[in-house]
Amino acid sequence: MTQELIDLKKSILEGRYGDALAIVDELEGMSKKAILRQIKSFLRILLIHLIKNQVEKRLTNSWAASIRNAIREIKEVNLKDNQTSYYINSNEWEKFIEDQVIEDAIADASDEVMNGKFTRSQLSGMLDKSQILTTATSLLALTYNYSPKELPAIMDDYLSQLAGGEDWINREK
Repeated sequence: MTQELIDLKKSILEGRYGDALAIVDELEGMSKKAILRQIKSFLRILLIHLIKNQVEKRLTNSWAASIRNAIREIKEVNLKDNQTSYYINSNEWEKFIEDQVIEDAIADASDEVMNGKFTRSQLSGMLDKSQILTTATSLLALTYNYSPKELPAIMDDYLSQLAGGEDWINREK
């Protein structure tokens, strides 16, 4: 990106505004790619923990914290600088997950679920992917409707509905 900035400055100083605009477009594309890569990373973490939850039928404090953190981070990164629009709109998550994230999440989860007991293909065959997509998109929908301050409490309600969630929510009682 440093070279692009040098080229941009040079183009502006030389009055080559068409070239400068082309460089700005390139920089915008690079920025969007980096943001989508970051969202995919947090989304993969979210899915790994939802997969572990579905197969192991339990919810640990660590998994709940990872799910909450992934959702909080996605909320922050997904919101564009104008604070009114998003990189990924609420109706685009399912396709995004199916096309770009779910298979990597399954592969990574296969190393963690029940201490790596299943291969990627075995784990994939066991999963109710539509349920994972539904749960993930429900959690992601919260990012459009609640402030960062409200999100943790709202997420606790959703997490308590996962397999083992009742035990998790009642752990302090």
